[in-house]
Amino acid sequence: MPNYIIAHDLGTTGNKATLYDREGSLAGAAFHAYATEYAHTGWAEQNPTDWWRAVCHSTRQLLSETRVPASDIACITFSGQMMGAVPLDRQARPLRNAIIWADQRALAQERAIGEVVSFDDMYQISGHRLSAAYSLAKILWLRDNQPELYAATYKFMHAKDAIVARLTGEFVTEPSDASSMNLYDLRRGQWSAQILDAVQLDVDKLPQLRQSIDVVGAVRADVADEVGVLAGTPVVVGGGDGACAAAGAGVVREGNAYNYVGSSSWIAISSPAPIYDPAHRTFTFGHVIPDMFMPTGTMQAAGASYQWTRDQLSSIEMETAERLSINVYELMNLQVERIQPGAEGLFFLPYLLGERSPRWNPHARGAFIGLTIRHSRAHMLRAALEGVTLNLRVILDAFRAQGTEIEAMRLIGGGASGHIWNQIMADIYGLPVQRLSILEEATSMGAALVGGVGVGLYPGFEMSEQMNQVAATIQPQPANQALYEKMLPIFDRLYESLAPVYTELAAL
Repeated sequence: MPNYIIAHDLGTTGNKATLYDREGSLAGAAFHAYATEYAHTGWAEQNPTDWWRAVCHSTRQLLSETRVPASDIACITFSGQMMGAVPLDRQARPLRNAIIWADQRALAQERAIGEVVSFDDMYQISGHRLSAAYSLAKILWLRDNQPELYAATYKFMHAKDAIVARLTGEFVTEPSDASSMNLYDLRRGQWSAQILDAVQLDVDKLPQLRQSIDVVGAVRADVADEVGVLAGTPVVVGGGDGACAAAGAGVVREGNAYNYVGSSSWIAISSPAPIYDPAHRTFTFGHVIPDMFMPTGTMQAAGASYQWTRDQLSSIEMETAERLSINVYELMNLQVERIQPGAEGLFFLPYLLGERSPRWNPHARGAFIGLTIRHSRAHMLRAALEGVTLNLRVILDAFRAQGTEIEAMRLIGGGASGHIWNQIMADIYGLPVQRLSILEEATSMGAALVGGVGVGLYPGFEMSEQMNQVAATIQPQPANQALYEKMLPIFDRLYESLAPVYTELAAL
């Protein structure tokens, strides 16, 4: 049997191709960038042909650099950006640019859907709030504004599924991406007849539903040379990037949890059933693991908040880091370590980009509250890290309120590398925090895991524990934990007190 898996991670900035062997070790990686077009405020589009070229280029580069023959590839599999709309014809060719996850143009369609599908029905059926960010509203925008293109569309697809269709001729998706559309019935595992009927959308324009681990086809002879692999190479559909990251983080059993820390941040868990929060603070995706789910809460500006403090408050550290050729965040973290937990009563509300979970308020704004003459830049840096983590704690508590027991929090993402932030997380979450050995490659590794399980190269999803081991465990410090427990309700009341003001600010 062939010994290697090619996993493609079709992200927002480019495609990362990785090669994993049958022991679960990374054998090589290649990256090919592509652009995003922002033609109008709230619009975000990408050219699916750029995705195809990136997949072909990175595949050929990967095999060339590793000198692995195409005959030794057991399968190709995918992770990809979610919540998009890619109209394809019957030959799997794009009819226009893809409307990607970041696009918010379909606000009128969101309102129209809300008139025929109640808020509670949408949340209970799809596991998500109704939002212009999801695929349904984007598809309806195309129907309303480009009706001839809509009529010519054979299937509306996601990024990874569009590439799978071009590779194999099969138009399929799976639960993790399907559940990011406001169209998928989570509990029934099928497209929602109620929602489709309400919005008068033809189910034939949606892809066939399969499992993430399914071999859905093989590379066609007419594209094999262009891609750089053998015709007949099996293709496993894979999953959305969030669910693949969960697999890569080892969140494969009930109660496992992980925290991704990048520009945005989310907490997600593995569950045998969707979790419906009475306050609608969280949402639920399908998992890449059959018959499992991934309840999630995503905040907007996590690492972005610390990046803002870097850009606006840390010019000294930036100049020093450039002169010494070191990471500026290491110098900022040294400043944070000088300050006692709680930043002497200084709070930071991390709503620089509005907020998704747990507030769901696009008008929310950032703030430092409690400033006194004694506070310094270092206090503000620490308050920023604490404010982001307190906001994530609210998401964590939403899961705990539904009876979810979490023993430890796994960390991935570029923002997870700083020890001081790891300690703040452990203290605020009241949990051991496990920093994994692979932080920024976890998503593509999760896709490789899905492919390996799909073709039988890996025995099961527990292989993730071998592929991405715990590099360090940080225990909560009882005194700090007690302080943050006192701060958490104050943090909540600060947001609630300012919520009416945010509405007034938005009207200015």
